[in-house]
Amino acid sequence: MDTLQNMRVFIRVVEAGSFTAAAQSLDSTTGAMSRAVSELEAHLRTRLLNRSTRRLALTPAGERYLKRCSQILADVDSAEEEASCAHERPAGALRMHSFASIGQQYVLPAISRYRALHPEVTVELTLSQRMPDLFEGSSDVSVVTAASLPNSDLVSHQLGSSCSILCASPAYVHTHGAPRTPADLAHHDCLILKTPTAPAHEWVLEGPEGSVEMQVDGPVQVNIAESLAVAIREGMGIGMLPVYAAIEGLRNGSLVRVLPQHILQKNHVYALYPSRKFVDAKTKTWVEFLRAHLPQVIARDMALLEELTQEQLADASAISTSDDTAAPQAKAVH
Repeated sequence: MDTLQNMRVFIRVVEAGSFTAAAQSLDSTTGAMSRAVSELEAHLRTRLLNRSTRRLALTPAGERYLKRCSQILADVDSAEEEASCAHERPAGALRMHSFASIGQQYVLPAISRYRALHPEVTVELTLSQRMPDLFEGSSDVSVVTAASLPNSDLVSHQLGSSCSILCASPAYVHTHGAPRTPADLAHHDCLILKTPTAPAHEWVLEGPEGSVEMQVDGPVQVNIAESLAVAIREGMGIGMLPVYAAIEGLRNGSLVRVLPQHILQKNHVYALYPSRKFVDAKTKTWVEFLRAHLPQVIARDMALLEELTQEQLADASAISTSDDTAAPQAKAVH
């Protein structure tokens, strides 16, 4: 039995004053109208209408039920309208998940710009190194990094590609020197970043000589890139940082890139959500915003990394040339 539909028929029969008039207004039959009311009465075990050949009259129970039906159906109509509007106008709480580092560096600034466009959307952002189960409903959208995604029913959009690089503090390089080849890392303190996308103690460096795999260990291990950046700035050793976590330190001089012709952990950035059907407006507009905004930001940081690296290589070449020319002069004076 469709209780809500039968409620609507009951109300219409009362308003129209007869089963025949109600049937005409609903483009149905008198028999269908009568059966709907009879089903309600059987379900409730209560007579709602007193019927005669000339008129219908509400019973006391029918009067009470009519008021409740009117209220219930008004609430249902309001809920349906509200839900329908959710697919048209971005509003309400948007539950987001992101891996911690990319969430701090890219997602939070993007939220600020998105809310400037859609101020009626509030945001609940969870930063975690674990992939959420989006099908359980805890998050609407997730932003993650991975070399590739496993097969699943999730909808995914690639937002750009990035990588990791090796960094140290200027003080560490001054005291311990900088490795000239990947093999030199065996003589340095290597700080470990645990991520959900790669083995923590295995660094695969890609450079002019191809791919080189290193087993590394060191005195400090953390699971958040920003925390590792602090350890690196404090001179504890050499660490692997995603470009988006390293770029500001490289720009302000608190970090130095080591083995600058090598990169590690090439990853893609993805936005994930559970379904293409009935995606509400806030989720749809957020994903669309990410697809338009993040590729530009990621590309900007990769271009800046290349610029800073070229400057570093040029400075290193100039210093090397200066040392080579200074040495014979010093010998001649001696």
